[in-house]
Amino acid sequence: MRLHVPIKLRWSDLDAYGHVNNAAMLRLLEEARIEAFWSSDEHAVGGSTAVLDGTPGADTLTLIARQEIEYVAPIPYLRQPLDVQLWLGRLGGASLEVNYEVWTPEWAEPRTMFSRAATTIVLVDAATQRPRRINDRERAAWTPYLDDPVQFTKR
Repeated sequence: MRLHVPIKLRWSDLDAYGHVNNAAMLRLLEEARIEAFWSSDEHAVGGSTAVLDGTPGADTLTLIARQEIEYVAPIPYLRQPLDVQLWLGRLGGASLEVNYEVWTPEWAEPRTMFSRAATTIVLVDAATQRPRRINDRERAAWTPYLDDPVQFTKR
């Protein structure tokens, strides 16, 4: 199962070639990840998966241990949100691997995949600054989204 998170592009995401800059892609993935996994006062796209406290002073920090992006096609400026699909490729003791595919808007024909990516996140106790285990509530919320890891084709 995958989460579908709509992410709007900003004009400033484009580079001199008229497509989304590679550094901007990291921000787009971050926006989707936060929407999917961090709780907020607003309704999150992730709903039941949004179990991490994203407020200042939260007990848990989420640190990026690794990121990899494979660019399949350039992303032009689109007024409609991209369809960022997320799932978990691995759910470990204190870390998880978020996998992504970035697509044209869901209604667009033909559908085009622009990129695939993976981010390894480590959950860290804010007080001790040490990794902390994924708790039962988080594991229960995220397990339905556990699937095969993203397959990079250009390795």
